[in-house]
Amino acid sequence: MNNLIQKYNIPGPRYTSYPTVPFWDNDGFTKQGWIETFQRAFDESNEEEGISIYIHLPFCESLCTFCACNKRITKQHSVEQPYIETLLQEWKLYVDLLPARPKIKEIHLGGGTPTFFSPENLSLLINGIFELADRADDYEFSIEGHPNNTTKAHLQALYDVGFRRISYGVQDYDYKVQKAINRIQPFENVEKATLEAREIGFTSVSHDLVFGLPHQTLEGMIDTINKTKSLNPDRISFYSYAHVPWIKGVGQRGFGDEDLPSPELKRELYEEGKRLFEEMGYVEIGMDHFALPTDSMYQSMVAHTLHRNFMGYTSSKTQLMIGLGVSSISDSWYSFAQNEKTVEEYETTIRNGELSVFKGHILSEEDLIIRRHILNLMCNLETSWKDDSMKFDHLSNSLEMLQGMQDDQLIEIFDDRLVVKEEGRPFVRNVCMAFDLHLLKNAPETRIFSMTI
Repeated sequence: MNNLIQKYNIPGPRYTSYPTVPFWDNDGFTKQGWIETFQRAFDESNEEEGISIYIHLPFCESLCTFCACNKRITKQHSVEQPYIETLLQEWKLYVDLLPARPKIKEIHLGGGTPTFFSPENLSLLINGIFELADRADDYEFSIEGHPNNTTKAHLQALYDVGFRRISYGVQDYDYKVQKAINRIQPFENVEKATLEAREIGFTSVSHDLVFGLPHQTLEGMIDTINKTKSLNPDRISFYSYAHVPWIKGVGQRGFGDEDLPSPELKRELYEEGKRLFEEMGYVEIGMDHFALPTDSMYQSMVAHTLHRNFMGYTSSKTQLMIGLGVSSISDSWYSFAQNEKTVEEYETTIRNGELSVFKGHILSEEDLIIRRHILNLMCNLETSWKDDSMKFDHLSNSLEMLQGMQDDQLIEIFDDRLVVKEEGRPFVRNVCMAFDLHLLKNAPETRIFSMTI
């Protein structure tokens, strides 16, 4: 396995979209083009499945030096109300473009630290959204919570407006690791936040763990997983730390490269974690998730309805996802659109009565075909071109590039389909890269992606 890690551990996308953001055709993108595809997607999907909303809440009281998200560090909670007012203005701009009242299937609050906001303001935000929309019958609302500041009042307020799923960023319980990433978070805080969520009625509690962080050891990772076991979360996200300081700057320079685990140790952390999770009754899903068989994510995997987007893996799919808030990305299936990346630019544009979209990509027919292949690989670990609609001009070249992975017994290529073997699961990003024509045609001269393994 170590030889394969050395061979395939190269920079590559995480494929929360295709095309990936660095290869968007921003010059060919227009705000009007986005609006037209957004309206088309709404017409095609709202009645039958509803829409999803991602809301980015960027504020944090302190900087976690491993974090690659768009955030604003402040202890001034006076920023809450004007930001929520702007979010609701943005939502109204979208609703005014629609021919019918939207039906919302999914809401996800991400950050930043969503629980930076007071319970009252979070309630105000969600109730404001539903002044102009209805809930789908099978809606699922989720939030990313910080164990240090998610209070019982937060959980009750969220429950009262329909939230039943919460994920807590745990990362690692080793104090040395926590200190390096500036995320001091005792087990007792996570325990309290987890138990209170269940007491109030949340039906899915997820813990996010990260491997590959500075100073991590195998013994420390085992201790973290044993502590996690004692709380029995419904889902576990087990992410590979994406070390991209050349993009995120000082935010990921709280430690030196020499403090990071070697690629071999990093892989050992993952393999041992996977073994322990499976002993605990979890099933591996996609690339970096584990779930109990009672959880909806496991059930969606079995039903082949698992989906992946900018929020990561999700147990249900909607064709249209609207991103609200600074830097949020929207997805109509036919196009992507991203909001302005600073709070000031975002708020100014919305208050001037315009959508805050500043870049994006309109997908070509070839893009749409390859997007389906990559989604199939990331969600189901297989894809097929038996149907002519799944064939594209460079398919044979892509398969030829993957011959080495077949020789290494990581994948199997048949006449009309490709299957990623269990041994190949850690290398699924590499498989997707062979289908990624934008990456193949425009290989970056400088490194822009994290390592694949």
